Formats: sequence, C-alpha cells, structure tokens
Amino acid sequence: MLLAHKCMKNKESNAKRKKEPWPTKDAMEQVYEKKLWGSNNSDFYSGSGSHHPEIVRPYIDVLSSFLTSFTSSLVVCDLGCGDFNVGKQLVRHTKKYVGVDIVTDLITHNKEKFKEANLEFYCLDIAMDDLPSGDCAIVRQVLQHLSNNEVQNVLSKLTNFKYIILTEHIPEGDFVPNKDIISGQGIRLKKQSGLDILAPPFNFKVKEEKQVLSVVLNNGRGVIVTTLYTIF
Repeated sequence: MLLAHKCMKNKESNAKRKKEPWPTKDAMEQVYEKKLWGSNNSDFYSGSGSHHPEIVRPYIDVLSSFLTSFTSSLVVCDLGCGDFNVGKQLVRHTKKYVGVDIVTDLITHNKEKFKEANLEFYCLDIAMDDLPSGDCAIVRQVLQHLSNNEVQNVLSKLTNFKYIILTEHIPEGDFVPNKDIISGQGIRLKKQSGLDILAPPFNFKVKEEKQVLSVVLNNGRGVIVTTLYTIF
C-alpha cells in the first residue's frame, strides 16, 4: 500500500512539473512566434547574428579551418543551433554534427529542411537536460541570453567536451563581466556587461584559451568575440 501511494505521488509530481511554466523555453518560443529578432520571410529567423555576411562569413572561415585541421573528423554539438543558417555550412567538415535547440517547432522545422547522413537534431534545454556526447561544443551567442544560474548549469556539462568554441556579444573596451540577467531575448550588453566564463562567479577552468575571431559592430554596438577553449 505504501508503494502504491508513493507511485501515485510521483505521478502527481510529474504531472505538476509538466504543467509548470518553462520560462526560458517559453521566452525563446516567443522570440520566433513574434519575430522579435526580425524576419527574412521565413517561419524561423535567428537574427542578424546568424545572417549578416560581415558576421557569418569570417566565422564560417575560422570554424572551417579549425574543423578541417584534424586527421580524424570531430563530432560536433551545436548547442543553440537556431535556424541553422550557420551550422549547415559546417556539417561537411565533421564526423557527426548534432544541432540542439530549446524551441520544439524550430527543431521540427530543421529536421524537415536539413538532411545529411551525419546530421542529427534534438530539442533540449541545455541548462536542464543531459547533452549529447561529442568532441567539440559550439555555443554561438547563446549563453549571453541566459541567467547566471543557467550559464553555470551549462558550463558544468561542457567539461565533457575537449573543445569549446564560444561566441559572445560583449561591449567594446573594458566592462564589468557577468552581470546577471533574466533569461530571454535580451543580453548583458544592455547593462554594459558581457559574459566571461573565466571570471567570477563562473571561474571556469580550461587548459588553453585562444581568441580566434573578433567582429566590431558599427555604431558602438559592441563586438562579437569567438574564443576557442581547450578543456583537456
């Protein structure tokens, strides 16, 4: 009888969790539903950071050079793959490419639109769910949208990768790093802050850090920096 009662409580608890709001997922779904990052006449658009040639072209060049520098191709996990306008140009350089995003309809769309033998897509919350295994994690302009608590959750899982390629939109010049925000479409730039995973409160430990790309935006809108971290 006790066991039956416990099972019933677990079912009720699971049902309750399913009904509870999922703030980050809800926020990101709203971004695409209301086209808060703009539109290019498609159902899903991940903003100028994924489409502007001055931002995308040098990034593709740097990532392609890195991925093709290995004798054996890497398994790459793109954490926050968005509309896949960037990732689609990197798949051919990998052993396997895994695209991950929190927005269910976006992942369904990507699965239908992008089909390669070495390409997979998963709908996951990278702060809450277990991550797919791989050699290299690509996290491009994703952590900048997350609260410090969620960033910390993600970082605790990234230690399973040998390489992390992290791209962040930060202020140009000196700034106070890692001011906390509420997860959503906005970023720390509004607080004259930006993410630095090596600084407090994260103090992320790496074997090596190398800045591989820096794109200064016009009109004082900051700089988009891509850094390669070697973990082990």
